[in-house]
Amino acid sequence: MIRRFALALLSVGSVAHAQSADWPVFGGNANNSHYSTLGQITPANVKQLRVAWRYDTHQEFKDSEMQANPIVVDGVLYAETPKLHVFALDAASGRLLWSFDPNGGKPPLSRFRHRGVVVTGDRVLFTYRNKLWALDKKSGLPIQSFGDSGSVDMRAGLDRPVAGVTVSASTPGVVYEDMLIIGSTVSETLPGSPGDIRAYDIKTGALRWSFHTIPHPGELGYETWPPDAWKVNGGANAWSGVTVDQKRGIVFAATGSASFDFYGANRLGDDLFANTLLAIDAHTGKRIWHFQGVKHDLWDWDFPAAPTLVTVQRDGHDVDAVAQITKTGFVYVFDRATGKSLFPIQYRGVYASPTDGERASLSQPYPLSPPPFARQSLTEKDLTTRTPKAHAAALKQFREYATRGMYDPPNTKGTIIFPGVDGGGEWGGPAFDPTTGLLYVNSNEMPWFHKLVERNDRSLYGSNCATCHGDTMKGSPAAPSLVGVGDRHPRADIAKIIREGGGRMPGFSQVLDNGAVNDLVNFLITGHDVAESAGTNPNYQKYRDTGLEIFLDPDGYPAIKPPWGTLNAIDLNAGTIRWKIPFGEYPALAAKGLKNTGTDNYGGAIVTENGLLIIGATTYDNKFHIFDKLTGKLLWEFTLPAAGNATPSTYMVNGKQYIVIGCGGGKNGAKSGGTYVAFALPE
Repeated sequence: MIRRFALALLSVGSVAHAQSADWPVFGGNANNSHYSTLGQITPANVKQLRVAWRYDTHQEFKDSEMQANPIVVDGVLYAETPKLHVFALDAASGRLLWSFDPNGGKPPLSRFRHRGVVVTGDRVLFTYRNKLWALDKKSGLPIQSFGDSGSVDMRAGLDRPVAGVTVSASTPGVVYEDMLIIGSTVSETLPGSPGDIRAYDIKTGALRWSFHTIPHPGELGYETWPPDAWKVNGGANAWSGVTVDQKRGIVFAATGSASFDFYGANRLGDDLFANTLLAIDAHTGKRIWHFQGVKHDLWDWDFPAAPTLVTVQRDGHDVDAVAQITKTGFVYVFDRATGKSLFPIQYRGVYASPTDGERASLSQPYPLSPPPFARQSLTEKDLTTRTPKAHAAALKQFREYATRGMYDPPNTKGTIIFPGVDGGGEWGGPAFDPTTGLLYVNSNEMPWFHKLVERNDRSLYGSNCATCHGDTMKGSPAAPSLVGVGDRHPRADIAKIIREGGGRMPGFSQVLDNGAVNDLVNFLITGHDVAESAGTNPNYQKYRDTGLEIFLDPDGYPAIKPPWGTLNAIDLNAGTIRWKIPFGEYPALAAKGLKNTGTDNYGGAIVTENGLLIIGATTYDNKFHIFDKLTGKLLWEFTLPAAGNATPSTYMVNGKQYIVIGCGGGKNGAKSGGTYVAFALPE
């Protein structure tokens, strides 16, 4: 530990006095550790931070988000707008150098959730809907020799008819040698698309290898699915990104749940490699080892963030490991080479499913250390006492749902998913400090209502849309509100996205004929229902859900006692939680004296060697925070133009250190934004 700390100090000294330093990849470095050795901004001078520049994209729209972790290479910053235009700025001034619109000037048909770009060699790689693009780094123009005139269709190569595939990638890939290795974003309902992890040639766009996360015949795990699952099922996708151990040539990928999220009659079995931490040979795409964190997931408890490569102490020796956070609040730590857990894992019995056609797994893994960083049980004692009215309403709703605890399977009476479908941990991922062994995780503490209903009406909306957009069309974490969609988009655009899909939404051209699409558009615009006319739906299941809702009190605040969000420092050497603080607050409650309640939060932190923990993330107070990394004491904060639901970046240009964050907002009813703000010390 002393030797590693001394080496880190030497590194800091050399970087702190350098004239330039990049933030070259998503997560800051190859380990995805969000760690920086830049030291110009210190605990002693952090209160002097000022806005250095702002770049306003002027592209925010209703419910839009902007989650990009800006990439900085050779004094140029690369990121994305709410409409997913890719741009380059002078990183010292915020001056626009170029911008590229992959949608050809047309307005977007839906919101996007993308977390940045890849900059490598002479090019910028990014995804838009089903296309993987390569742009010239200097001009922002498509590189004609890449794929088909600058882009590759990601629907190809998935062993399905291209017309029936909906795929994109919300998190940028990683470069290994001459390949871009990338996960994908696919639908969380049906029809589904497979979540293959793929490697593309950086120069040509040719597919080099593919790992089947839904195993094909003869592949490991095939027996954990129905025989034809690889032909029709979807999900098990590494939507939160992948990380590569560049020295060992190992890809670490964390996958999500299988489709449909909450009812698994079409996928009986453990569903390997869904909800799995995978170690894959970066040269060949072959599996090395794996660990499945949730068997036959029925709660949308994806592994929510890309793995983090860490080095920890065991018996006085350094061990290269990989850490994986979860939505349930667990942290898993494994030896990178062998897959051996560095902390004991116990398999415990859980609840059987009462729902017809379902068969839940009867055991799930529980790591015994570190302790969970999020609450995992909910009782009447945990309900809000903010006001007597709020408590009474929460108690009434709580008693209407027969929730027994974590891993209680969804059913027609209703359950409360806690930790919620948005964590615990979320896609921002942790920051790791190699000098202390501390892993920093921001966590949500928000319960969600869930209920299955029988598909007995066979209405177009109920059969195809309500699972994601809700019975009331008000939206969910998986999909935006459709209330008033006819006021925002013309009929032709609504029909187009129903047929073709976009983002997480699948295309329905294989399920709904033109008459059914027109009827569905009529319903979305007028509210008048029309009987389904598409014939037999090949993806029809007996149950769907009514749409997810956060468990709130009558005033719109979480219906449980605070904290509603936390920031945690977890010691991976000792397997303990070093400190935990409430994270975020509601301005209206704070004005009445109820402060530090915590809120839901999205986006990760940066940790610096010289003592800073830098994070935005809190949804409603729009704050950008810098804490003392050893104690959790707040050192500085700034109110952003919209919530910084993104991971910040830090870099140095011409001897000056900057910190920049995207202010996109748009989560859970918060206002949307489209501004990047950079901070630096005064001259």
